[in-house]
Amino acid sequence: MRYLPLIAVTLVAGCSTPQTAESVAVSEVVLAKLARDNGSDAGVATLSQRSDGFWLEVTATGLAPGEYGIHLHAVGKCDAPDFTSAGGHWNPAAKQHGFDNPMGTHGGDLRNLVAIDGIGATLAKLPGTIADALDADGLALVIHEKPDDYKSDPSGNSGKRVICGVFAKD
Repeated sequence: MRYLPLIAVTLVAGCSTPQTAESVAVSEVVLAKLARDNGSDAGVATLSQRSDGFWLEVTATGLAPGEYGIHLHAVGKCDAPDFTSAGGHWNPAAKQHGFDNPMGTHGGDLRNLVAIDGIGATLAKLPGTIADALDADGLALVIHEKPDDYKSDPSGNSGKRVICGVFAKD
């Protein structure tokens, strides 16, 4: 019985302290520099494995106001001018595309990036782990010219690929 007060204090302390960004342990971070087809800088993206899951954070620059389709693609390659070298969407569960597709979604499907004052930023929790996603040929983050309609397979009718960045193992 002498340990009961200690257990109670531990439980109360654990319940009363919400997890904050500062208290989340990060075990791995992988950076991708984003670029346009002419090679100019377009921002940065990071994949991180944290104690609260697998996360993607994107900050894209130089964008006109509006919405843009954004996806993780299966191949870590961004050859200009069309970035088709990035392959299709990262799709580990072999689903169809889109949040509104009853057969979806790809692991690489993301909510549209909204740009205001030239900058689009997003934070998204991804399925699985960074180790599951980042295989030998890496991953690419692709931003498209139009918004994703969240249902058309395979790419949400989001148009051509205009920005790309590579996530690769060291």
